[in-house]
Amino acid sequence: MPDGNARFADYASYHRTAGNKWFHRFGIPMIMLSLIGMLTRVEIFSIHSFRIDLAMVLILASSVYYLALEWRLGLAMLGVSIIFYVAGAALPFSVNLALFILGWIFQFVGHSVYEKNRPAFVKNLAHLLIGPLWILSGMVPRRKTSRAPVTDH
Repeated sequence: MPDGNARFADYASYHRTAGNKWFHRFGIPMIMLSLIGMLTRVEIFSIHSFRIDLAMVLILASSVYYLALEWRLGLAMLGVSIIFYVAGAALPFSVNLALFILGWIFQFVGHSVYEKNRPAFVKNLAHLLIGPLWILSGMVPRRKTSRAPVTDH
């Protein structure tokens, strides 16, 4: 797996304009919240009061990836994911669906109107996971190290 700096630099190269970054700062969290909220309704396993749903699997898998890529941001993203899990599960499905659609509209407005390029995930599907971490990296204070991810926010 390439290191976090390489992934962030590649992702940042698709997100240079202020308008595109603005739309992503709102659209990506909407997509993440609503996707997790919708996936809480897809039960995988249940016995008595113990339940596993698809949102839990997504959070676990993405957390492993995030922790391997940049552990400090990975821990912060795990916290955000847990908050989004609780919030998304509490929202009606129709609200989650509307937020999901609106979040994607924001992504495509940012790229078509401001950036005038295709989204990064068209080139590399891993960017669907990098986007939320890239947004979070601009909000979480970190120590300055040579391994600090390139955020270009």
